Amino acid sequence: MATQTAVFPQDHQRGGGLDVVHRSFNPHSEGPQHHNGLGTNDAPGESVHNCAHDSERIKGIRVAMKIVLDFIRRAKLGDLAVSFWEDAEHLDKKAVLESAVEELELLKERLDKENLALRDEVDRVSMFQEIVGSSPALQAVLSRAIKVAATDSTVLITGETGTGKELVARAIHRRSDRVSRPFVGVNCAAMPRDLIASELFGHEKGAFTGATGQRLGRFELANGGTIFLDEVGELPVETQIALLRVLQEHEFERVGGSGRIRADVRVIAATNRDLQAAVSMGSFRSDLFYRLHVFPVEIPSLRERREDIPLLVEYFIDRYARKAGKHFKKVEKRTLQVLQSYPWPGNIRELQNVIERSVILCESDIFSIDESWLPLPLPATESKRHSELPRRLASQEKNIIEEALKASRGRVFGPAGAAAKLGIPRSTLESKIKSLKIDKNRFRTLLEI
Repeated sequence: MATQTAVFPQDHQRGGGLDVVHRSFNPHSEGPQHHNGLGTNDAPGESVHNCAHDSERIKGIRVAMKIVLDFIRRAKLGDLAVSFWEDAEHLDKKAVLESAVEELELLKERLDKENLALRDEVDRVSMFQEIVGSSPALQAVLSRAIKVAATDSTVLITGETGTGKELVARAIHRRSDRVSRPFVGVNCAAMPRDLIASELFGHEKGAFTGATGQRLGRFELANGGTIFLDEVGELPVETQIALLRVLQEHEFERVGGSGRIRADVRVIAATNRDLQAAVSMGSFRSDLFYRLHVFPVEIPSLRERREDIPLLVEYFIDRYARKAGKHFKKVEKRTLQVLQSYPWPGNIRELQNVIERSVILCESDIFSIDESWLPLPLPATESKRHSELPRRLASQEKNIIEEALKASRGRVFGPAGAAAKLGIPRSTLESKIKSLKIDKNRFRTLLEI
């Protein structure tokens, strides 16, 4: 019977309280042995509390030992000059006493080491309190996170959607020297393109229509702490330039302002896009990419850490069963097999949703899922067809823009420009021209010839 420790969030999407779970595994069994109706062997947070309690207990023992050692040393020093020790009987007692002192010294040294180890364990558990799993793929990520956390370097976290990139970012912040300062998260994809600069850097009164007062941006709110830029690949080009300045010069200006503001902020960025491909297409600045790519951390997909699925399943069942007031004795064997074989394109977030839905609908004390909720993987031909669709759309879009540029003699803006002909803003067309690698000057040259 082997024992593993996994650390779970109280809420997977939001930062939650500490919840450390010890689970026992039998190497000859099909999966995890469920104790207390798929519950945990220890109450939430009990294990980390035990670590801290053990550390305090050791400190108490050390204090007591120090008192004993000091008393013995004083007794020895006070009595060594007395001839009382010279006879054979008392020489033997003296030897026994010296031996006891040596043993106490060794024990004290060992307790010191154990106390350091326990404190390190508490720190590690606290750092990764929201992250689930013990697979080698995940442990490699956490090892890198520990190393970079102690520095102030910029971190770029990559991985598929639903893999927990923000959880790793929060863990890095918690282990850093900035832990007492704010952690400010920004979803760059969720903000309107016209307002994202104001959200990040703030604005002055009257900077634009509706700016009725001065507003602090996320960088100012994160001063002294960490800012997490999720989906950084979605930033518009003009905002990329402003972010590059922050990373290079550690300063920025509010929208509509002229005063420079110092930025004492650590930047952690994340994306599920291939930024190098975006750089090649011209939709992401190469200089910004290299500024962000100081310390890359790639989060494995759930497909790459299938051995963590039983732990995740057990945790989510326990969590949602408590909320629903239900009690499950075990997981159906077939269900666990299906969950471990499914490719999980939505990763942990998709697994969480399936478990929550199943807990609500399951009417027996044996947990099971409806396999129809997990769509079969596309056949190879279908998969290829789906991957070709974006290429076809991009090709058609390029042809339409080139026709408009040809008709407007290479002009982008103005009443007779390509943007007006296509009915889109000039900035949008400029961005598409750059991303599709269209040479607009070519159309002017053709007309001159």
